[in-house]
Parts: sequence; structure tokens; C-alpha cells
Amino acid sequence: MMINLKINGIPVEAQEGATILEAARQIGIEIPTLCYMNKINAIGACRMCVVEVKNARFNVASCVYPVAEGMEVFTNTETIAKARRTTLELILSNHRTDCLTCLRSQNCELQALSKSLGVGEIRYRPDDLPPAPEASMPHLVRDNSKCILCRRCVAVCKENQAVACIGPNDRGFATHISCAFDRDLKESPCVSCGQCIAACPTGALTERDQTQEVWDAIANPDKLVVVGTAPSVRVTLGECFGEPVGTNVEGKMFAALRRLGFNGVFDVDVTADLTIMEEANEFVQRVKNGGTLPMMTSCSPGWVNYLERYYPQLIPNLSSCKSPQQMFGAMMKTYYAEKEGIDPKNIFVVTVMPCTAKKYEALHNDSAVKGLPDVDVALTTRELARMIDRAGLIFKSLPDEEADPAFGASTGAGVIFGATGGVMEAALRTAVETLTGETLPNVEFGGVRGVAGLKEASYDVAGMKVNVAVASGTANAKKLIEMVLSGEKEYHFIEIMGCPGGCVNGGGQPVQPMSLKNFTDVRETRAKTIYQMDMGSKIRKSHDSPMIKTLYEDYLGEPGSHKAHEVLHTRYREVPKYPDVEQLTVNN
Repeated sequence: MMINLKINGIPVEAQEGATILEAARQIGIEIPTLCYMNKINAIGACRMCVVEVKNARFNVASCVYPVAEGMEVFTNTETIAKARRTTLELILSNHRTDCLTCLRSQNCELQALSKSLGVGEIRYRPDDLPPAPEASMPHLVRDNSKCILCRRCVAVCKENQAVACIGPNDRGFATHISCAFDRDLKESPCVSCGQCIAACPTGALTERDQTQEVWDAIANPDKLVVVGTAPSVRVTLGECFGEPVGTNVEGKMFAALRRLGFNGVFDVDVTADLTIMEEANEFVQRVKNGGTLPMMTSCSPGWVNYLERYYPQLIPNLSSCKSPQQMFGAMMKTYYAEKEGIDPKNIFVVTVMPCTAKKYEALHNDSAVKGLPDVDVALTTRELARMIDRAGLIFKSLPDEEADPAFGASTGAGVIFGATGGVMEAALRTAVETLTGETLPNVEFGGVRGVAGLKEASYDVAGMKVNVAVASGTANAKKLIEMVLSGEKEYHFIEIMGCPGGCVNGGGQPVQPMSLKNFTDVRETRAKTIYQMDMGSKIRKSHDSPMIKTLYEDYLGEPGSHKAHEVLHTRYREVPKYPDVEQLTVNN
């Protein structure tokens, strides 16, 4: 049923149940918000979205107020403008405004609102609001002196991730966001996904910045500093420099890395192909030899962390493969070090990842060279953008360059790792051809594509019905796992990504304002570019890659070999829900 109303005198036809905020958007009116997140956090708490409704006694919060037949709404009267400015000034009265040194400066929704509403002076300046950093975890820094109590972080942690490790404590002026009993984050069941950072409108939540460690390594003449970029970073990095969402900046990204001073610039897509070779082989062996099924992917450290804490009985179901990040570091400190005659201890491996949990993973995984981590520093996409800014590089003016040839070119199967369902599709391309001994007429598995949180499909492979499932976001992972444990569903192969939509929406990706994300699915836009890159690839199956064949012939032997297990596989262990930070350290 459609509802007719007027907004600022303009007739609008909106679906019954729609809010005033949604109806206004239909006619190009953007009502400001701070706490609102479409389908996740509609609580009307910040009061920035108030509007006037004719004959209503009070101004109403447009994010939760439904449209009604004949309603007349006014979104920008002087009364409303004054109410919003007063509310914003009160929010600022409890916010540490050191904008010049804040990581979110010029990409802060609070700062942008202050400018658009004409708040040029902070009349109610806080008397004493010192920094309050809490940095007990390897991936995140929380500073409540910059928190505006919008509760967006609380909502995504509970609704999208089913972790709920943070929430509002105390009441009134003492209200603050924290863990239970005000414990440090390291003592909570946090899985390091970083979705709270991506949701935060200010600088209250940021990744632990490790760029100075990288600068120091680059300046050290005794270190050979190499870098590898994840599949999804090439379709998000450009957003930090004004490019439209989903723009492919692969060539400029490689050019920028070279100009930052890295000794080697490589592509983690190649080790994504290696992951497929090992993972597909592992799946085939489990199917043929009665191994533990369903097999679950292990590429996403946020998901692995979640399983280790909440469902440790399913650790045998995890693929023993390292993630592409860890395989990259392992190959650099074994194969590459031997090939180039370099002592592994002199190789400093940096990765650029869409995910804050990769910082956790870099500490948590078994290493290929004992005593040395596979990866020394895992940067987020945002951290790389800050390095490019600091170096004074004009990103849009950079030429398009390619990665160094030491690992050769990747395949389309490697690049689709960045989207939910991509790992499954890439693995199926190789596993199906291995099981059937036949060439696939069509390498696309459409049943596992798309940004839906849960997907399932069945394929007839060599006379066997193979049931597969894909989940993204640990809340959806929980639903899927519970269906498997109850016997409601039976699968052979499951892919799970820790972040909703997969790596394209990772906690380390460029932060987009909620005014965009509430009405545009950036996950879908970014993933579309990834699939276009796959379509344009000359080679779309990992096992067809000449580079992959060379790596096995020259070094690894064959998928699943002793050497491959030594370098490319790992072990997973039960982690208490409330660990001490020491338990995050590698025990080699």
C-alpha cells in the first residue's frame, strides 16, 4: 500500500511503513543523522534527524517516525535548524575536539555536521576531557573522550557479528561505551573484526596504527622490506583519494607502493591462488577418504577467531590452510629467501589488508620459519592511504604499474576472494575439475554470488551431490553453524567471512559516511568491480596458472605435500572467550 504525504510542500508517495527519513530521501532531501544505521540501529537517540510534522505536539525523529496519509512534514525550518544546532553543541560539549591531530579529521561525520549546520564556535566547551585511550588489543584503539554515544558500534557488534562485547555502562552524564564491568577489550570475547571502527562516525574507534613501524623498516638498510596487497584493496583504496566507490586502482596502487620505498611490490592474489590449490585438494581428499565434513574455509581470521572461541568442537572442520596473507609471508621467507639468497631474518614482510583481524592473525599463526613471524606488519587499507598522503604522492596522477614479477600473475580466481562467495567459487572451479577430470564449460558458480548474508547451492559433481553454503558476518555464521549442529542442514563445504559482504566490507576498509551506506550498498558496488576483473582475466582457474605450476614444480612438490604442509598450513586451537592478551602471542 502506498502513502501520500507532503515534504516541504512537495508531494511524495511512499511505501506504507516507510519512515519520514526514507521518504525524504526519495525526493532528494537528506536529513542529517548520527545514530541511524539502516536495518541495524534505528533508535532515534541522537535527535539530529528531528523534523516538524503539522499538528504534531513535538518535533519527531524522522529515522523512526512512520509516514501517514495526508501528513505534512517540514525538514528545514528555522525552528528545526536551531534545534539541530543546539543538539550538536550539546554533543560537542562532551567530545574532545582535537580535530587537527585526529585520524578521522576531514572524514568525520560530526565534523561534517558542524560545518553544514554552521556551528563555528563550541559554546559549551568541556572543562576537563583528557584523552582516554584503551589499547589492549593488537588491532584497535578506543578513546571514549571522542565518543558521542551514538551506539552504532554497539549495534553492529550485536546485530551483524553476534558478539556483543561492548555496550553502554552507567547512566545519565556518566554513560559510556565499554565492555562488561568496564574491563579492557582484551578481556572480552572480541573477535578483532573491526566492524565497530567502520561504523563509528568519529575518531573514538580506530585501528592500531603501525605505519611508523613500516617507515622505520624502510629506513633500515639491513632490511629488505616487501609488501603484498589483498585482492579487495585495489577496489577500495581509490575511495581514500576521491574516486567513486568500487573504482579499480590496481595500477596506481602498485606505483604508489614502489614510490613509498618498498624493495619488493607483490600481489597477495597469487597466494590466494595457492590457498585454492591447497584448500581444493584438502576438500577432495576429505571427500574421497571420509574426512571431517563439512569442511570450512579458514581465510578470514575474524571468523576463525569466532569459531575458536564459540564453537571449538568444530575446529577439526576448519581447513588447515593458512590464509593468503600468511601464505604470502611464509613464501617470502622460504621460497623467495632461498631463490634470492637472502637470510629470512632480514626480510620484513608487510601486507595491506581490508581487515583489522589480520593484525591479530599476524601474531596468532604458526610460522614457516621458526622464530620468525610469517608477516611482520599487517596494515589496513586506511593505513596505506595515510602513508601515501604522508609521502606527498598525488595518487590520481600516478601511472599504472604492475607488481614485481617474482610471483608472476594471479588469476581471476584469486581476485574474487575479496567478495563473499568468492573463495567458494574459486575452490569449486579447481575441485570440480579435479574430481571429474573434465574441463568446466562455465567457470561461474552463480549460486554462491551476491551480498546476501546466507547462501546455499547444490552441484552434481562426478555423480555426487555436493551441498555448499556461504555466510558473511559472524551473526550469519552462528545461524549457519546452529543449523548444521542441529542436523537441519547437511553441507559438504562451507565458506564463512567474518565481515558482512566479505573483504570488500572489511573493518580496515575506507570509512564511508552512513548517509551513503544507509541508501547505497557499497559492498555490492565494490564486489561488482571484482567480478568484472575476474571476467577480464585471461586465466580464471588457479590450477591453470603458470606461476602456480612453477611454484609446485620448483618448490612445493604437489598440493598437500609434506613441504606444502610445512609452509602453507597451520593449526587452530581453542581460545577462551575472555583471554589474556598473552594468549595472542605465537607459541612456536
